[in-house]
Amino acid sequence: MVNSTHEGEPIVEPAQSIFGPKVMIINEMSGSDGDALPWLFKKSHVGTLVGTRTWGGLVGNGNYPSLIDGGTVTAPRWAIYGTHGEWEVESIGIAPDVEVIEDPELIRRGHDPQLERAVQEGLAQLAKNPPQTFLAPPAPDKHQVLPQ
Repeated sequence: MVNSTHEGEPIVEPAQSIFGPKVMIINEMSGSDGDALPWLFKKSHVGTLVGTRTWGGLVGNGNYPSLIDGGTVTAPRWAIYGTHGEWEVESIGIAPDVEVIEDPELIRRGHDPQLERAVQEGLAQLAKNPPQTFLAPPAPDKHQVLPQ
């Protein structure tokens, strides 16, 4: 949906929408929610994953009672499997669509190979699929002259 201000400026709803290509950087340091988000990103075909495989530490914990002294204890309580009856993340990780291994020498010289490739990938996708533009209808005439 597109709204128009009194000045005629188009405002797309929902306001926080990001139209166009999306690229996510992942690596072996991603675990827990860092595994869940790229897993959902990939399953939903939101965009391209760039980097290296996540470490596959997606387990949940919770619903443990508090200790008598107010402390807490947690331990892995559940693991996640996919809708096709297969383990998809735990001890497997999420594989990138475009693998880019970090090069310590490039990083030492101020480069980030994963970030640079992700930007390159996003720009290439943007060139192929620019964001949609919307044609605004003519403003309605709300000041009609009534017959006398």
